[in-house]
Amino acid sequence: MSINTKCIDTIRVISAEAIQRAKSGHPGICLGAAPIGFEVFKDFLKFNSENPHWDNRDRFVLSAGHGSMLLYSLLHLFGYDLNKQDLMSFRQLGSRTPGHPEYGLTDGVEVSTGPLGQGLGNAVGFALAEAHLASIFNRPDYPIVDHFTYVLCGEGCLEEGLGYEACSFAGTQKLGKLILLYDKNNITIEGDINSSFNEDVATRFCGQGWQVIRVPNANDLAVLKCAIERAKSDLTRPSIIICTSKIGCGSPLEGSEKIHGAPMGEENLAKFKESLGWTEEPFEVPEDVKDYCREIADEKRVYEKEWNELFARYQRAYPELAEKYKNYMNGYELDYTELFSKFDFSSPEASRASGGKILNEIAKHIPNLLSGSADLTPSTLTELKCSGVFSPDNRTGRNIRFGIREHAMAAISNGIQLHGGLKMLCSTFFSFSDYMKGAIRLSGLMNAPVIYVLTHDSIGVGEDGPSHQPMEQLIALRSIPNLKVYRPCDGKETLAAYVSALTGQSPTALVLSRQALGQHENSGIKAMTGGYILEDCKGTPDVILIATGSEVDLCVGAKEILEGEGIKARVVSMPCIEEFENQTEEYKEHVLPKSVKARVCVEAASHYAWYKYCRDYGEIIAMQGFGASGKAQALFEHFGFTKENVAEKARLSLEKVADDEDDGKKKRR
Repeated sequence: MSINTKCIDTIRVISAEAIQRAKSGHPGICLGAAPIGFEVFKDFLKFNSENPHWDNRDRFVLSAGHGSMLLYSLLHLFGYDLNKQDLMSFRQLGSRTPGHPEYGLTDGVEVSTGPLGQGLGNAVGFALAEAHLASIFNRPDYPIVDHFTYVLCGEGCLEEGLGYEACSFAGTQKLGKLILLYDKNNITIEGDINSSFNEDVATRFCGQGWQVIRVPNANDLAVLKCAIERAKSDLTRPSIIICTSKIGCGSPLEGSEKIHGAPMGEENLAKFKESLGWTEEPFEVPEDVKDYCREIADEKRVYEKEWNELFARYQRAYPELAEKYKNYMNGYELDYTELFSKFDFSSPEASRASGGKILNEIAKHIPNLLSGSADLTPSTLTELKCSGVFSPDNRTGRNIRFGIREHAMAAISNGIQLHGGLKMLCSTFFSFSDYMKGAIRLSGLMNAPVIYVLTHDSIGVGEDGPSHQPMEQLIALRSIPNLKVYRPCDGKETLAAYVSALTGQSPTALVLSRQALGQHENSGIKAMTGGYILEDCKGTPDVILIATGSEVDLCVGAKEILEGEGIKARVVSMPCIEEFENQTEEYKEHVLPKSVKARVCVEAASHYAWYKYCRDYGEIIAMQGFGASGKAQALFEHFGFTKENVAEKARLSLEKVADDEDDGKKKRR
């Protein structure tokens, strides 16, 4: 038996043992794709296991994240900080080997994968980031940015629409340093794929502008090696290597869907080991395998050493570029207080228009900020006017035209952001955030600080009608952990939202309006608290009016009406519930004192977010269903979004408080 075969057997056995011990997992791909992963790590992947975040490393993405034990076994063999106990703790609470790879938890895991297709989109983002950074920094004889992205997927990633979107985009952009290894075993959970996925994948990818290479037997390392070398030799287009494999290869359940998503069982595991002549204790790596893989890992450390030497020479030859490179990688600092003096927010203006001006000013000072759109830049107003469009002919362009591919746009943006060196913003209409939600959720899970600009925020969209008027999207995004959702009421709040997005370490959604918004004298940087007193009264208010976005204007108008009736009102703008909830209890009590029971919450979206703040006696003016087609102003009036209705609801809330107090007095008597 060759040492390479023994290494592959080790990966298969350890993966099967871990899954059996956990009593859950997906052994099929771990056994079938073991040769693919091993060949990539052994002969191609450029890495330093002692410094897994080295800038110029190659990226390996396991898009088929259910095969996580395959990745963990590889990382263990090649010297990453993943020990025997970690492998034995697979899928256990608190372990570094969770059921699917999680970014930030395990060294060597580049992105969180598992929802099929996401990793494929992330990998496209890695390849795009590499191409853009290379165009900025590389000089003759100084390839400072020069690495490949390898991604392993199965049928599932290619069946997902996201996979199709991402691969179509990659082919259009001719991302030649992207290599997709397709583990073709023709099996999914339900069995043979012919009833659900029988298309000609090779022809599909050829039509998308990819180089297509076939490996008839995934166990043939020599052919695999030649295929990857061929893929690397053509940098004019991405490559897919179709590797025909057998799910559960070598086990008694080989070729069966029964080994896709469940342990093979103790009896089958024993038979599998016997067929391999395996005599090691559970989770033990044979000494010759251990020595062989660690020797390979030691040799690969030279890549970083050589790169450090290259960068030292680059620094002497191009000191300004070298300093710029460091700034890209470490992040630019911007005096955000100075930004507020650069804008005149005095006239009514849509927050998307304000956002466009703010974004372009910021882009002058943060050159590593990229902006992309799903074919809606003229509407979302997110074009960076200081730069061109990223394309095969212009890799320096900072504007990315993703086409009508919202889900891929978000997944690719996650990859660009997590690659390092770049700050990513992408945009579309707010109602289309539904198409992106899977990737936005992973932004939150990975704390990837992508900025999502989502315009046309409400029934203010007008004549396009209910299909384009977001209702439930605000509550949907607010439910995602680690995601900040801002819906600013004017230009200064929009600027504060951008500052929050650029200084935080989590993703941010900026929900901006199509319709013009009034400008408020007392708005500004305070919006970063998430909620604050925009306009107040003397003494303790009788009623508090709480709103976001365009509805803040209505509350200001209602306050004037109520004051004319001798009712003291406070207006609270709450552009970001998540940030408000992060404030101290003292601050929240200052803004929304519990003693003031009369409240009105106003938002032209779903009502579900507001019960916490209106409490027992409050009133909510919100959408109870879908919108309608018509002029924006007519729609706002039709659905009750008027200052008069806000004032009426305030009176109603005050009446409920008064009635309850009267009832309390009667009971005490």
